[in-house]
Amino acid sequence: MAVRPETPEGIVSIRYVNEQAFGQAEEAEIVDKLRHRAALTVSLVTVQKDKVVGHIAFSPAMVESESLSFEAVVLAPMAVLPAYQRQDIGGQLVRAGLEECWNLGYEVVVVLGHPTYYPRFGFVPAKPKGIICELEVPEEAFMVVELREGALAGRGGMVKFQPEFLGTA
Repeated sequence: MAVRPETPEGIVSIRYVNEQAFGQAEEAEIVDKLRHRAALTVSLVTVQKDKVVGHIAFSPAMVESESLSFEAVVLAPMAVLPAYQRQDIGGQLVRAGLEECWNLGYEVVVVLGHPTYYPRFGFVPAKPKGIICELEVPEEAFMVVELREGALAGRGGMVKFQPEFLGTA
């Protein structure tokens, strides 16, 4: 299996992977809308025998407080076809995506996800780090990772997502 950037030829397959993994079209539609607005910072796929079996997307966000704002990246969604789950495909995608975000100069990534899954990649609860989600979500499910040690020192605020995540795009 290989992890690589998405290509135009793979867009239909990416949509299918997201629909199958989540059992609905909402996440696939978010990715399509982000792509249409050129608001995907990173979009990677896992390919096995010319078949897209996994996908991960990262999009820009702002972390805002009364005194400062800074850019972060949101990891969402991450999807693997059900028949290919539990084979570390998601793990490969997360690791490759975080590395690509780091290569692009990003220092902070947030995720709304399973609190038992993402800590293995360095994610920790966001609230104790001073990062708050603008969406009403379970506190333990909203996590952050610093791609550069100390990136959040003295900084915090509310994560402002792309409008696609808020249902306003």
